[in-house]
Amino acid sequence: MLQPDHAAVQSAFHAGLWVPEAPAGFDARRFAVYRNNVQHGLSRALAARFPVIERLVGPPFFAAMARVFAAQHPPAGPVLAEWGQGFADFLAGFPPLANLPYLPDVARLEWLRGLSFHAADAPVADAALLAQVAPERLVLRLAPCVQAFRADFPAVSLWQAHQPGALARALRSGPEFALIARTPDFALLTEPLEGAMHRLLLALLAGQPLARAAGPDDPTPLLVLLLRHGLITRIGETPC
Repeated sequence: MLQPDHAAVQSAFHAGLWVPEAPAGFDARRFAVYRNNVQHGLSRALAARFPVIERLVGPPFFAAMARVFAAQHPPAGPVLAEWGQGFADFLAGFPPLANLPYLPDVARLEWLRGLSFHAADAPVADAALLAQVAPERLVLRLAPCVQAFRADFPAVSLWQAHQPGALARALRSGPEFALIARTPDFALLTEPLEGAMHRLLLALLAGQPLARAAGPDDPTPLLVLLLRHGLITRIGETPC
């Protein structure tokens, strides 16, 4: 008796999740129920990761779009919190959204918020150490959750406008910047930044000493923000 080719059966089973017909050898009605449950579950998981995108396009459209994305980019593992990295690029190339070019930037912001929330914990540095190091030799290590965000469209303002209780306001054109992070008490931050603060944040994340990273700009506003939220994990100095 021939043994079933398990790899072929598994491949056919997976392919059947995204087409109307059930794979050969499976009960069509029962498989349809299973298919709908899988597609619905993945759609809701994606909506939980990208809630503002769902609000912007509407739940029915999002559900249909999520099924297309899941068919093209199925989860690679059982942890759905790790799924969705390619969603922003998918939105950029999805023809029905061609007239909404800001959506990929909003999706990237929401993806980074998820990365920040699930980042590793790290101890908070003692701010008193700042006074013990010469400013030109000061080196800061930021928490693993800290992300520097930049968007060509007003994605930060759009995201803020679609938070509960947000007041309607006009959106300005041009790029926007933000610091995205998780505080030690697990509050998730999306703090708008000016361009100079964003450049400084990128330089600090790259490991540059504070004086070199800041250049002619005043680093104080960003330092205050990082210290207030416990986002500096090490305060050191460059070698002599």
